[in-house]
Amino acid sequence: QERIGQYGERFTFLKFRTMYINNDPKVHQEYINKFILEQKSYDTNEKKGNKDEVFKIKDDPRVTFVGKFLRKTSLDELPQFLNVLKGEMSIVGPRPPVPYEVKIYDIWHKRRLMEVKPGITGLWQTKGRSSTTFDEMVRLDIRYIIGWSVWLDIKIILLTPWVVLTGKGAY
Repeated sequence: QERIGQYGERFTFLKFRTMYINNDPKVHQEYINKFILEQKSYDTNEKKGNKDEVFKIKDDPRVTFVGKFLRKTSLDELPQFLNVLKGEMSIVGPRPPVPYEVKIYDIWHKRRLMEVKPGITGLWQTKGRSSTTFDEMVRLDIRYIIGWSVWLDIKIILLTPWVVLTGKGAY
């Protein structure tokens, strides 16, 4: 899948396939538009701030049975270590967006793309994951960028397995 990395450079994002082959890409594009432009969850009409609100497509019919397991355990992310070895990503950093997502960013959202390489895990994945609005996710990414230190990366790396094992925010 094509993603946008540091300085707006495009790269091939590696991930195990978790969806059926013939899918309508507009489903994800509509979700992204609603998530970014309206700051709304995908499958609820609940008021913003509801603690149960989910900002990811839950029970996505496009995902295979095995794909659900891979996503829930984050095993679908393993091929991204090859992106790290190729120098396109780092272990810790903001998630790399798809090109159509960047087209609807506000100017301040783009800061998360310029400062650091995208990562496999990050502050957003360990603090909010699928329970934050898009603006909250970007704020966490910017907080990571501003407060970056080796210690912060170590803390995020150590927290990530706990988040994966508990399945917090994984769908």
